[in-house]
Amino acid sequence: MKQEGAKNYVMVEICPICGLPKDLCICGEISKEQQKILIRIETRKFRKAMTVIEGMDGKDVDLKKLAQKMKNFCACGGTAKNGQILLQGDQREKAYEFLVKMGYPEENIEVQ
Repeated sequence: MKQEGAKNYVMVEICPICGLPKDLCICGEISKEQQKILIRIETRKFRKAMTVIEGMDGKDVDLKKLAQKMKNFCACGGTAKNGQILLQGDQREKAYEFLVKMGYPEENIEVQ
């Protein structure tokens, strides 16, 4: 049996913040522009270098997924905890390059 005149409607998810459809949502881009990111190096025990990336809002970005992608890009170990991403070794230049590729504005990223 074929129904004539029946139409299929697709429900589009709407962002609760900006009101645009999810595929056109600009909330993520706006939040990236408002963050001040600091990339610094710390010396841990046994004089091991550790790159610390802080200033990212954990509510807008899944830090664990971002840390995983960053570890793959930098070819190093690391973790995400307490609102920071920790990478083993001196990865400041690679981390900066990765964040710029991810769409974070260069002027909001400070490397120490």
